[in-house]
Amino acid sequence: MRDEEFIRGPVPMTKREVRLVALERLELSQARLLVDVGAGTGSVAIEAACRYPRLRVAAVERNPDALALIRQNCARFDLTRVDVVAGEAPLPMPEQADAIFIGGSGGNLAEIIHWTGSLLLPGGRLVINLILLENLNEALRCLAQGGFSGVDCIQLQIATLTVLGSGHYFKPNNPAFIISCRKENTDDRAL
Repeated sequence: MRDEEFIRGPVPMTKREVRLVALERLELSQARLLVDVGAGTGSVAIEAACRYPRLRVAAVERNPDALALIRQNCARFDLTRVDVVAGEAPLPMPEQADAIFIGGSGGNLAEIIHWTGSLLLPGGRLVINLILLENLNEALRCLAQGGFSGVDCIQLQIATLTVLGSGHYFKPNNPAFIISCRKENTDDRAL
Protein backbone atom coordinates (compact mmCIF):
# COMPACT_ATOMS: atom_id res chain seq x y z
CA MET A 1 0.00 0.00 0.00
CA ARG A 2 1.27 3.45 -0.83
CA ASP A 3 1.74 5.92 2.03
CA GLU A 4 -0.58 8.34 0.24
CA GLU A 5 -3.50 5.93 0.69
CA PHE A 6 -3.52 6.55 4.45
CA ILE A 7 -5.15 9.52 6.14
CA ARG A 8 -2.28 11.37 7.78
CA GLY A 9 -1.97 13.89 10.55
CA PRO A 10 0.57 15.08 13.11
CA VAL A 11 1.22 11.44 14.04
CA PRO A 12 4.21 9.26 13.12
CA MET A 13 3.70 6.66 10.42
CA THR A 14 5.81 3.64 9.50
CA LYS A 15 6.78 4.36 5.90
CA ARG A 16 6.00 1.93 3.09
CA GLU A 17 9.43 0.37 2.58
CA VAL A 18 10.02 -0.11 6.31
CA ARG A 19 6.46 -1.42 6.71
CA LEU A 20 7.01 -4.02 3.97
CA VAL A 21 10.16 -5.37 5.62
CA ALA A 22 8.48 -5.42 9.04
CA LEU A 23 5.44 -7.28 7.69
CA GLU A 24 7.65 -9.85 5.96
CA ARG A 25 9.58 -10.44 9.19
CA LEU A 26 6.36 -10.84 11.21
CA GLU A 27 5.56 -14.00 9.16
CA LEU A 28 1.79 -13.51 9.34
CA SER A 29 0.57 -16.08 6.79
CA GLN A 30 -0.59 -18.52 9.51
CA ALA A 31 -1.07 -15.99 12.33
CA ARG A 32 -4.42 -15.43 14.02
CA LEU A 33 -3.61 -12.32 16.09
CA LEU A 34 -1.15 -9.46 15.58
CA VAL A 35 -0.66 -6.78 18.23
CA ASP A 36 0.64 -3.44 16.89
CA VAL A 37 2.07 -1.40 19.80
CA GLY A 38 2.39 2.35 19.29
CA ALA A 39 0.27 2.03 16.16
CA GLY A 40 0.42 5.71 15.12
CA THR A 41 -1.73 6.09 12.00
CA GLY A 42 -2.36 2.35 11.96
CA SER A 43 -0.41 1.73 8.75
CA VAL A 44 1.17 -1.56 9.90
CA ALA A 45 -2.04 -2.86 11.50
CA ILE A 46 -4.15 -1.91 8.49
CA GLU A 47 -1.81 -3.25 5.82
CA ALA A 48 -1.46 -6.51 7.76
CA ALA A 49 -5.25 -6.85 8.00
CA CYS A 50 -5.64 -6.09 4.28
CA ARG A 51 -2.97 -8.62 3.26
CA TYR A 52 -4.14 -11.44 5.56
CA PRO A 53 -7.96 -11.73 5.56
CA ARG A 54 -8.04 -14.24 8.45
CA LEU A 55 -5.81 -12.11 10.69
CA ARG A 56 -7.22 -10.15 13.61
CA VAL A 57 -5.25 -7.11 14.70
CA ALA A 58 -5.14 -5.14 17.95
CA ALA A 59 -3.76 -1.63 17.39
CA VAL A 60 -2.57 -0.28 20.76
CA GLU A 61 -2.15 3.50 20.95
CA ARG A 62 -2.21 6.12 23.71
CA ASN A 63 -2.36 9.34 21.66
CA PRO A 64 -5.97 10.55 21.13
CA ASP A 65 -5.09 12.10 17.74
CA ALA A 66 -3.54 8.82 16.60
CA LEU A 67 -6.54 6.82 17.84
CA ALA A 68 -8.82 9.00 15.73
CA LEU A 69 -6.57 8.50 12.68
CA ILE A 70 -6.49 4.73 13.13
CA ARG A 71 -10.29 4.64 13.27
CA GLN A 72 -10.54 6.88 10.18
CA ASN A 73 -8.08 4.68 8.28
CA CYS A 74 -9.95 1.52 9.30
CA ALA A 75 -13.16 3.07 7.97
CA ARG A 76 -11.38 4.14 4.78
CA PHE A 77 -10.28 0.53 4.12
CA ASP A 78 -13.56 -0.96 5.45
CA LEU A 79 -11.75 -3.03 8.09
CA THR A 80 -13.63 -4.49 11.02
CA ARG A 81 -10.85 -6.92 12.11
CA VAL A 82 -8.70 -4.15 13.60
CA ASP A 83 -9.50 -3.61 17.26
CA VAL A 84 -8.36 -0.13 18.30
CA VAL A 85 -7.11 -0.36 21.89
CA ALA A 86 -6.82 2.99 23.68
CA GLY A 87 -4.10 2.75 26.28
CA GLU A 88 -0.42 2.64 27.05
CA ALA A 89 1.52 -0.60 26.79
CA PRO A 90 2.13 -2.68 28.73
CA LEU A 91 -1.55 -3.30 29.40
CA PRO A 92 -3.77 -6.36 29.91
CA MET A 93 -4.76 -8.18 26.72
CA PRO A 94 -7.48 -10.86 26.54
CA GLU A 95 -5.40 -13.44 24.66
CA GLN A 96 -1.89 -14.30 23.54
CA ALA A 97 -0.65 -13.16 20.13
CA ASP A 98 1.14 -14.93 17.28
CA ALA A 99 3.06 -11.76 16.41
CA ILE A 100 3.78 -8.35 17.91
CA PHE A 101 5.06 -5.23 16.17
CA ILE A 102 6.46 -2.39 18.27
CA GLY A 103 6.41 0.83 16.28
CA GLY A 104 6.40 3.20 19.25
CA SER A 105 7.20 2.77 22.91
CA GLY A 106 6.57 6.15 24.56
CA GLY A 107 9.72 5.73 26.64
CA ASN A 108 8.64 2.31 28.00
CA LEU A 109 10.65 0.12 25.64
CA ALA A 110 12.16 -2.22 28.26
CA GLU A 111 8.79 -2.73 29.96
CA ILE A 112 7.07 -3.36 26.63
CA ILE A 113 9.66 -5.92 25.52
CA HIS A 114 9.31 -7.73 28.86
CA TRP A 115 5.50 -7.66 28.45
CA THR A 116 5.73 -9.15 24.94
CA GLY A 117 7.46 -12.18 26.48
CA SER A 118 4.26 -13.10 28.28
CA LEU A 119 1.89 -11.91 25.53
CA LEU A 120 3.48 -13.90 22.68
CA LEU A 121 2.70 -17.55 22.11
CA PRO A 122 5.77 -19.83 22.12
CA GLY A 123 7.46 -19.45 18.73
CA GLY A 124 5.67 -16.14 18.13
CA ARG A 125 7.39 -13.33 16.23
CA LEU A 126 8.44 -9.96 17.64
CA VAL A 127 9.46 -7.13 15.31
CA ILE A 128 10.62 -3.77 16.63
CA ASN A 129 11.04 -0.65 14.51
CA LEU A 130 13.39 2.01 15.94
CA ILE A 131 15.14 5.18 14.81
CA LEU A 132 17.15 6.13 17.93
CA LEU A 133 20.50 4.42 18.62
CA GLU A 134 19.80 4.49 22.36
CA ASN A 135 16.55 2.59 21.84
CA LEU A 136 18.34 0.09 19.60
CA ASN A 137 20.92 -0.60 22.30
CA GLU A 138 18.22 -0.91 24.97
CA ALA A 139 16.15 -3.30 22.84
CA LEU A 140 19.12 -5.54 22.06
CA ARG A 141 20.08 -5.62 25.76
CA CYS A 142 16.52 -6.56 26.80
CA LEU A 143 16.22 -9.28 24.15
CA ALA A 144 19.60 -10.76 25.16
CA GLN A 145 18.39 -11.13 28.75
CA GLY A 146 16.34 -14.12 27.71
CA GLY A 147 13.15 -15.46 26.28
CA PHE A 148 13.92 -14.64 22.62
CA SER A 149 15.93 -16.43 19.96
CA GLY A 150 17.15 -15.69 16.45
CA VAL A 151 17.60 -11.98 17.15
CA ASP A 152 18.36 -10.19 13.88
CA CYS A 153 18.74 -6.49 13.18
CA ILE A 154 19.00 -4.51 9.96
CA GLN A 155 19.25 -0.82 9.19
CA LEU A 156 17.30 0.59 6.27
CA GLN A 157 18.17 3.90 4.66
CA ILE A 158 15.59 4.83 2.05
CA ALA A 159 15.76 7.82 -0.27
CA THR A 160 13.08 8.86 -2.75
CA LEU A 161 13.61 10.53 -6.11
CA THR A 162 12.35 14.12 -5.73
CA VAL A 163 12.14 17.11 -8.07
CA LEU A 164 14.39 20.05 -7.19
CA GLY A 165 14.04 23.00 -9.54
CA SER A 166 14.77 21.68 -13.03
CA GLY A 167 16.57 18.57 -11.70
CA HIS A 168 16.12 15.64 -9.39
CA TYR A 169 17.73 14.36 -6.20
CA PHE A 170 17.18 11.57 -3.73
CA LYS A 171 15.49 12.92 -0.58
CA PRO A 172 16.46 10.69 2.37
CA ASN A 173 14.09 9.39 5.03
CA ASN A 174 15.32 8.78 8.57
CA PRO A 175 17.34 5.58 8.85
CA ALA A 176 15.32 2.84 10.54
CA PHE A 177 16.46 -0.17 12.53
CA ILE A 178 14.32 -3.29 12.34
CA ILE A 179 14.86 -5.99 14.95
CA SER A 180 13.17 -9.35 14.50
CA CYS A 181 13.20 -12.40 16.76
CA ARG A 182 11.09 -15.24 18.01
CA LYS A 183 9.81 -16.07 21.48
CA GLU A 184 11.63 -19.18 22.56
CA ASN A 185 9.54 -22.31 22.47
CA THR A 186 9.92 -23.63 26.03
CA ASP A 187 8.95 -27.12 24.83
CA ASP A 188 11.99 -27.15 22.51
CA ARG A 189 14.35 -26.21 25.36
CA ALA A 190 13.14 -29.20 27.41
CA LEU A 191 14.31 -31.69 24.77
